[in-house]
Formats: sequence, structure tokens, C-alpha cells
Amino acid sequence: MRLPVVTIAIGAAYLTATPLSAQPASFVYRLGNDTVAIEQFTRTATRVTGEMVQRSGAAVARYQYTLTLAKNGRPTTASIKRTNVDGSLPPNAPSDTRFTVTADSIVRETVFTDSTQRRAFAARQALINFPTFIYGPTELLAGMRKSGGPIDSIPSLGLAGNLGFTGIVPVGGDGNASLVRLRGGAYAMILRFDANNTLQLVDGSFTTNKSIATRGPGLDLAAIAKSVKPTGTLSLRETARGAFGQGGMVLVDYGRPSVRDRTVWGGALVPFDTIWRVGANDATHLFTSRTLTMGDVAVPPGAYTLFVQHTRNGTFLIVNKQVGQWGTIYSASNDLARVPMQMTATPSHVEEFTIVVRSTLPTRGAIEMSWGPSMVSVPFTATVVRP
Repeated sequence: MRLPVVTIAIGAAYLTATPLSAQPASFVYRLGNDTVAIEQFTRTATRVTGEMVQRSGAAVARYQYTLTLAKNGRPTTASIKRTNVDGSLPPNAPSDTRFTVTADSIVRETVFTDSTQRRAFAARQALINFPTFIYGPTELLAGMRKSGGPIDSIPSLGLAGNLGFTGIVPVGGDGNASLVRLRGGAYAMILRFDANNTLQLVDGSFTTNKSIATRGPGLDLAAIAKSVKPTGTLSLRETARGAFGQGGMVLVDYGRPSVRDRTVWGGALVPFDTIWRVGANDATHLFTSRTLTMGDVAVPPGAYTLFVQHTRNGTFLIVNKQVGQWGTIYSASNDLARVPMQMTATPSHVEEFTIVVRSTLPTRGAIEMSWGPSMVSVPFTATVVRP
């Protein structure tokens, strides 16, 4: 689902006059050509304020936050509010979540209409963990590098749960900019800061988030939010099925992500040498009532998960014995088979990832995976194991 209306609205909403000391900024998070979230924030020496609008499933969520800063740039108090686009609260949701940070503790107060839940945690100079697509406050982390202390695992507290950590670790850069990887958040995003520790880029290409955003001028997010529509269900679940004789079934259950004008094989979506979940969301599952022989490997009847490793020297299908997990959970110790795949060009562009279990003969078939400009496949024989 594309949002050209958001792009137009942003162009009309740039602030024309803002004090330089306020450092306003915006980030538009995109999956290829689709906008999934928009963040704007304003930072001064004593305060960071911002908001974020996110399209997710059947809803559009809006977050507003405020941080007050001590002279050393660390937060002393914070407030995070989540509402619907029209300002109303989601059912059973708190009206506000407040944080108070002291030298040796952090307190979280979750405020409901009729009650307030308070929890205190012992932690030295803690920080606040923000929801995904709120990355403006990471400028505070970048600024802490001047202090000389460790900034890779600072105690932090989010909207729910117990005390965790946040931090950044360097991954490259030059004298004018630095690249760091975020730690402790939902995704290990790559962040680019300039020489003044100003956030310039948020890159999730090498995470399952996949969104990318670059810094832009401040904007009126309240006005833009009115035009943002829910994404609906992304990466719908599908089942590919092949029949191989009486009672012979081979099923593959998988999610169907879209290309969205991104590079696929060896690019943004299936980078070289990474282990890919073969779809989206939950792990892709293989169910077979026959013994499948792929190359010189026999896969007995049962349930498995499938992964793919795409390299410059070839593409390989991985059959794994662990089942029931999220797609990013992979343990090589549970591998049953690693089989070379054949790659061919597709007749035309395949926007939604598609798996086909093709039956070529009563006991022969192939698993075919098409996405973007190419298809990878592995042939197999399906045989009955006699008692």
C-alpha cells in the first residue's frame, strides 16, 4: 500500500521559520516506496520533544513524548503518550507513561484513568527505551561519547517490562561522520551521526525491520497524521501444496512479503551470506507425509522449518528440525539438510514472494521460490517408507 498523499503533505508542511538552536528534524521511514512511519522531534539544550505516527495493521498509532535534560545531557524526566490519530486512547491503554531518573534509580509510572502503576528500579544514570520508529533521542547517546564512559550497554527502561539496556557500538565512518549500531532496541538499526552528533540516517536494511529514513526539516506531524491510513495486513500467510500419490502431501506454510522497489537477491531483501527466513513473520514451515530426497539427503516425514542462504557462490536451502518459532530464530545445530538450489530468471517481475510445490511426476517434484527477477528451486523425490 503506497502513500503518495503523505509525501505531498510533507512537502507542504515544512516549517518556514524555526530558531536554529531548536534543531528541528523529521524522519520518514520507508519500506522501499511505502511509508510506514513518520517521526519529528525538536531538541534544545534542556529538552527533547517529539512525536511519531506509525501505520501498523488495522490501526494508526500516534506517539508523543517529552524529555527534560540535565546539564550533562542525560534525561531527568520523560513522558510518552500513545493515542489514536484523532487523539483518543486505545481501549484499556494508559493515558501517559512517566519516567523519573535519578543518579541511582529510574521510576516508571503508568497512568490510567482510575489508577497509577508505579515501579522503581535500581540503576545508575539510566536512559529510556522508546518504541520503534522513535530514534531522535539516540542523539543523546551519541553525545555521551565525549564523556569517555562506556555507551554500549547503558541501563534503560521502556514502556513495559523490566530494566533492560541500550547503547551504540561503532561500525565505521570518517572524520565528518560516524556509523554506529544500536543495541538493546527491538532492531539493531544502523545510525549515522555527523561530526556534531546530529542523527542523519536510520538504516534497518540488515535487520528484519528493513526500513530506511534520512533526516529532513521539521514538519507539522499533526496535520500529516490525518491523511495516514492503516497498512492492513502485510505479508499475508499462504500455503503451497503438492500431491504425490495417495496420501502423499507436501505443504509449505509461509509469509508473502512484497518487493516495494527494493533489490532482492544479494540486495536489500536477501543480502549475501545471511540466513533468510524464506518469507516473513513466523518461520516458514514444511510438512511432508513422504520421505523427500533432495540431492543426497533424505528428509523423513514430519514437520520442519526452511531457511535460505544466498551467497556469491550459490544459493542453498536449509531444512531445520526446529518448528513453531518466529522466523528470525534459527539454530544451525538443528539443521537436517543443506541443499544447493538452482537460480533462474522469472518470465516477469514477481512482486509478492511466492512458493510453489510443483508435482512433475507421481514421485517427483520441486519446491520453487520466486521473488523479484529470479526463482530458486530444489528438486526432490517423494517416496513411501515401507515398515
